[in-house]
Amino acid sequence: MANPLPPLSLYIHTPWCVRKCPYCDFNSHEPNGELPEADYLKALLSDLDGDLALAAERQIHTIFIGGGTPSLMSPAFYERLFSEIRARLAFAPGIEITMEANPGTTEQTRFIGYREAGINRLSLGTQSFQPAQLKALGRIHGGEEAIRAVGQARAAGFDNINIDLMHGLPGQTPSLALADIDQALDLSPDHLSWYQLTLEPNTAFHSQPPVLPEEEALWDIQELGHQRLEQAGFARYEISAYSQPGRQSRHNLNYWQFGDYLGIGAGAHGKLTTIDTDGQWHIERRWKTRQPEAYLRRASDPRGFLAGKQPITIDELPLEFAMNALRLTEGVSMQAWSRHTGQVDAVLLTRLQRAHKKGLLMEMPEKLRASPQGLLFLNELLECISDE
Repeated sequence: MANPLPPLSLYIHTPWCVRKCPYCDFNSHEPNGELPEADYLKALLSDLDGDLALAAERQIHTIFIGGGTPSLMSPAFYERLFSEIRARLAFAPGIEITMEANPGTTEQTRFIGYREAGINRLSLGTQSFQPAQLKALGRIHGGEEAIRAVGQARAAGFDNINIDLMHGLPGQTPSLALADIDQALDLSPDHLSWYQLTLEPNTAFHSQPPVLPEEEALWDIQELGHQRLEQAGFARYEISAYSQPGRQSRHNLNYWQFGDYLGIGAGAHGKLTTIDTDGQWHIERRWKTRQPEAYLRRASDPRGFLAGKQPITIDELPLEFAMNALRLTEGVSMQAWSRHTGQVDAVLLTRLQRAHKKGLLMEMPEKLRASPQGLLFLNELLECISDE
């Protein structure tokens, strides 16, 4: 192969939010005063310059701008950012550029500006359309604002829109969860992310847990919601991702297929593969300075933005690969498994018997594919595959 390296993506993190949600464990911070757009732009480009050698002249296939709330930044910020990135990196034809946006921080003119800047996919953090659930989640928007945001995005020229929905919310019943799905479907999105609320460490919900639906209600929500989405023509291709044909998130697919990605911005993570002169692959995870103020100071610091890096060892590869690949409903071929992990079939097959007996894997001799139960209990499946 002329280029055996995996595809390369770029992740850009914007760390500011209007208000920190009680369930959020992402690197997000409420700003003190106006956003330092000019300084952050300068820092991002300096950060990217430090990573250019890692790109090894490879094309960028997808870009994802996450947060925080990226839609707090102005269209002019992104216009300048992408102009400068294009001067440094080659964009693949038809590149997918996604920006996360919150309905409470958008308006028609901004959507037009984002589209003109080159962003061609939106992911709207709706979470719910129900007033009680939105209030419990600490969201700054209402259901009507979320509906209006989709219409504004369509009018601005966006033809690839994801709606983020959560289920298992405080006070949520199966009927309320289905009402959220039905409202989202009425808006004709191209993609739906539908995932269960979890109480993550270092969040307000973890220290003061809300009352969540009982387990039986959660099972009903998951089963009924899955049926409703499939009946509407949305194919489930990952544990919590559903799309219309050809509208899968190409950026997230690159993560799940163990592709490479540069990460710039406060707290951004990256994963890079290199090949030495003996043809051996070396994979390294890297992460950047997390606190926004510290990150901005690093723009003039000779140490740069890198906060840490760690190689993925041969022993760690099977679990690292499985954590991503087995999230996909189509699974992964045995050939791809061996290529990425170095784990030969004979070693792997001795570990699969346990997973088969527990009903966590489908019977597919040439493929590893989680069963519906395996998708629900992925951690247990991973333990079966990675343990001696």
